[in-house]
Amino acid sequence: MSGKEKPHTMDRRRFLKLSGILGVGFATGGLLPISESVAFNRKLYKVTDIHMGMGTVVSITLMHPSRIQAEEVIGQAFEEMDRVIALMDRYRSDSPIGVLNKEGALVGLPADVARVLDRSLYFHKKSNGAFDMTVQPMVDLYKKHFETKGLPPSEAELDKVLALVDASAVRFDGKSVHFKKEGMGITLDGIAKGYIIDCAADLIKRNGIKHALINAGGDIRAAGGKRNGTPWKVGVQNPDKQGPYLDIVKMKDGAMATSGNYEIYFDEEKLYHHVVHPRTGISPRQSDSVTVTASSVMDADALSTAVFVMEPNTGKRFIEGIPGAACLIQGRDEKRIASKGWPC
Repeated sequence: MSGKEKPHTMDRRRFLKLSGILGVGFATGGLLPISESVAFNRKLYKVTDIHMGMGTVVSITLMHPSRIQAEEVIGQAFEEMDRVIALMDRYRSDSPIGVLNKEGALVGLPADVARVLDRSLYFHKKSNGAFDMTVQPMVDLYKKHFETKGLPPSEAELDKVLALVDASAVRFDGKSVHFKKEGMGITLDGIAKGYIIDCAADLIKRNGIKHALINAGGDIRAAGGKRNGTPWKVGVQNPDKQGPYLDIVKMKDGAMATSGNYEIYFDEEKLYHHVVHPRTGISPRQSDSVTVTASSVMDADALSTAVFVMEPNTGKRFIEGIPGAACLIQGRDEKRIASKGWPC
C-alpha cells in the first residue's frame, strides 16, 4: 500500500505491465504522457491519465463523447482510490488497519474496511486456508531478517510466528473486529488493491461512462470494450521478462489480477518472497505466476493469491469450482496450466 517500504526496488506484482496493455497506446512499450486526451473518432475521445499509487503505476483510460467529462471523472476516480487507500494502509498508524494491528481490536469499522474484511474471511474459508490475511507477522519477520542479517529466520522463530497466523482467530461481526491472539496482525495487500480498483470503476460507471480500462500494476478492470464492442487487449507478461507474452487476453467487461514470486523477493534466488504459505510459513515454489480472471478485481486479487500457494493442479481445480473465474498458471518448470474458461 501507499508509503510501504519495499525489500526490493521493483514494484509489487507488476505482471500485467502498463506496456502490456495493447491497443491503448502501449504497443511500442513506451508510456503515455502523464495526461493524454485525443479524439479517437468523430464520436469518442480517448482520455488517459497516469498516477503513482499503491507502490505502482496506475493508469485510467476512458472513451467518452465528452472530453471534459472524461477528464473530470478520471480525476474523481483517482480521488476515490486515494480515499480507500488511506483506509487500508497498514503502514499508517492512524488508519483503521494500523489501529487494529496495534490495538488488536477496532469498533466502528468504516464500510469499505468491513467489506474487504468480510470478503477476506470468505476466501479464507473457500480456499481452505490458502488465503489468509493474518500472515502479516510472518511477512514482517522475513523482511526484518533479510534486511538485518541477509538470511531467513530460524525454524524456531518461524514456529513462534506461525502460531499467530490464523484467520479463524479473527472475530468480525460487520461493525467491529478483534483478534483472539495477542500479537496477531493483518495485511490486506492480497485483496485491497483489487477492491480499490473496483471502487474507482464503480465511480466511473455511476458517472455514465461506458468504456473504461484501469491498470494498477497488473490488476486490471475493463468495461465496455473500446468501441463498437471491440475488446481491450491485455498482455500477460512472461515471468522472466524475456520472450513473448504468456497470453493476450481480450476483455470487454471483467477483471484480472496476477500473483507471483519475481517482483518482490528477499533473496537473489527468489526462494523467499512476499507471498508465504499460511500453514508452513515458507514461500511457495511450485509456480512463478498465477493470473486469475473474475467478475471483480477484489475477487481476482484474492483468488490469485490463494492459488499461488497451492500446487498448480490443485489450484486449477479450485478455480474451476468458482463460478465466473478462470486462471493461467506458469510453473517453475515453465509449464503452463490453464483452467476451463480461460479466455483465449
